[in-house]
Amino acid sequence: REYAGHGVGRQMHEPPKILNYGQPGTGMRLRPGMTFALEPMVAVGHWLTRVDADGWTVRTQDGSLSAHFEHTLAVTEGDPMIMTIL
Repeated sequence: REYAGHGVGRQMHEPPKILNYGQPGTGMRLRPGMTFALEPMVAVGHWLTRVDADGWTVRTQDGSLSAHFEHTLAVTEGDPMIMTIL
């Protein structure tokens, strides 16, 4: 809950902020032409995180197993285009 996906355009990180949680049907409506980086994260324990001294590595505060993935996708008239696997 401390990190989120984001829009991708002229800048790498643009609005909107794409949360990894919420209620179905309550978010913004996706339209063709929009491009997003979705960044789901899972943790076996608590979701609170800390950043290591290297300024890059992120871990859960309780040291539990966790994983972070990122995919960039474009919304089209049909199926979404997953750009990270092209």
